Amino acid sequence: MQVEAVLFDLFDTLILIGEYEIYYPHCLRRLHESLARNGVTVPFEDFSRIYFEVRDKFYSESRKSLEEPHFNVRIAQTLRRLGYKLNDFDPVVMSATLAFAEEFMRYVRLDSEAHEVLQQLSEKYKLGLVSNFAIPECGRMLLEKFGLRKIFNAVVISGEINRRKPSPEIFKRALKALNVEASKTVFVGDTLDLDVMGPQSVGMRTVFIKRRFMEENTDIKPDRIITRLGELPHILEDC
Repeated sequence: MQVEAVLFDLFDTLILIGEYEIYYPHCLRRLHESLARNGVTVPFEDFSRIYFEVRDKFYSESRKSLEEPHFNVRIAQTLRRLGYKLNDFDPVVMSATLAFAEEFMRYVRLDSEAHEVLQQLSEKYKLGLVSNFAIPECGRMLLEKFGLRKIFNAVVISGEINRRKPSPEIFKRALKALNVEASKTVFVGDTLDLDVMGPQSVGMRTVFIKRRFMEENTDIKPDRIITRLGELPHILEDC
C-alpha cells in the first residue's frame, strides 16, 4: 500500500543529544539556581537527592501507566517534600523548568542530514513528529531553533497529552491530526520498544535508525533498518 505520511521520533533520530552524564548535572544546577533566585533556600545536595527520588518514582510509574506528567509536576512534588507548598504551574516552578530546558538546549545538535531529508520528503508525504518529552515547550523551541517547525504537519509531544510512547493513544493522536490511516504511515525512530513496537501496535510500518548496538535476539522486528537519515527516502519507496 502506498505511503502517504511519515512520522518521526525527535531525540536521537532528528536531534542528537550529548552524554547524559555531562548535560544532566548542568541542567539540574541551572534549575536549582533559578529556584534560589526565587526564594527556595535548599542546598543543592538536598534538593538533588529528593529530586532524583521523585523523578525515579515517576519513571517507574510511567513504564506501567504510560503517562507523561509535565516536568513541572516533578519539580513541584520535590519542593513540596522540602516544605514549599507550590502548585504545578506556579511561576517559581515554571521558571525552574525553563532554566533546565534552556541549559538542555545547549547539549543537542541537529543531525547533519535532517534538513535535506525532511525537505525532500515533505514534497511527497505528510510529515509528523511524535516525541516522548516531559517539557513540550522545549521540544517546540528546538523545532524553531533548528528550522523544523514548518516542515511538520502535526507535532505530538507526550508532556502535552500525558501519554507517552509506546501507548497507542499518542500515535493515534498524530494519525488523526494528519488525517491518514495507520496502514499508509511509516514511523521512523531509534528505539525498538517505543518507535517500533508502539507504532506497529496500531498498524504502522516502521523504519529503525540504528544509532547504537541492537540486540539481535529481540522479538521486536522493524520493517526496515537504516544507519543514517540519508538512506530514508530510498527506503520509503520500497515500504
